[in-house]
Amino acid sequence: MTNSSRRTPILLATTTVLLLSSLFLPSIALDTESTSTMTASKIKGITNVVIAIAMEAEAAPFIEHLSLAEDADFFPKVTPFKAYRGLHEDCDITVVTNGKDDVHASGVDNVGTVPAAVATFLALQTITTTTSSPPDLLINAGTCGGFKRKGAGIGDVFLTTAVANHDRRIPIPAFVDYGIGRIESVNASELAKSLNAKLGVCTTGNSLDKHDVDDFHMEQNDASVKDMEAAAIAWSCSLHNVPHLGVKVVTDIVDGDKPTEEEFLENLSSAAKSLQEALPKVIAHVCGKHHHEL
Repeated sequence: MTNSSRRTPILLATTTVLLLSSLFLPSIALDTESTSTMTASKIKGITNVVIAIAMEAEAAPFIEHLSLAEDADFFPKVTPFKAYRGLHEDCDITVVTNGKDDVHASGVDNVGTVPAAVATFLALQTITTTTSSPPDLLINAGTCGGFKRKGAGIGDVFLTTAVANHDRRIPIPAFVDYGIGRIESVNASELAKSLNAKLGVCTTGNSLDKHDVDDFHMEQNDASVKDMEAAAIAWSCSLHNVPHLGVKVVTDIVDGDKPTEEEFLENLSSAAKSLQEALPKVIAHVCGKHHHEL
């Protein structure tokens, strides 16, 4: 056998190794990169927070306190929604409000489940698209009615343990759970301790007042507080797989003696100030932490 013929098997073996390497090494590199990204995601704490607030009067003191700037290009131009952005406690903060009603030319705040769900969905979508990852946490901040039967008083701060609907009544067996739409909030027991806040379920409906049938379903939901947006906001969060938490200040007592609308308007300004005081503490607590540490 000549030297040339002896070299042929060696060359074939070398070529085979190189070919196999070219096929498998890129996938190994990709797997390593993917694992590295996942590890970094687990190591990284909360650094990107969205705060959804329905009414501008509720949001204004907090926006001013944090010196957040309006981002006029954040939402599609056809929507009434507003976004204010900035950096605080090493966190990217985006405050979203529902804007004012143009459809009916009333000029009032767009309260209720429909604008809340759409504004939240678009906000999470925009941030996910521009940063290549969804926000770490959404905080639904605002005022609420409280139940004295659950220990609520005017000015109390509540953190939500879960949200549910009380006016989405669909008495067809397959639709009952969907109608209630209960969604768990992120566990924030440590935050509650640091704020001296109360914990409880927030029940959502599209009316400020209540009737006996509402009261029955609110009690079935084991509600401590009542609002007009939380369950809708949590639904949009679920679509984007973003954890949510409600921070609610009580303006009126749902099961009290005063008319809801009178008590709400009477306490709205002071509740907005309480919210302004509570929210920076909430941000300071959550930023940099992992969800299980809240």
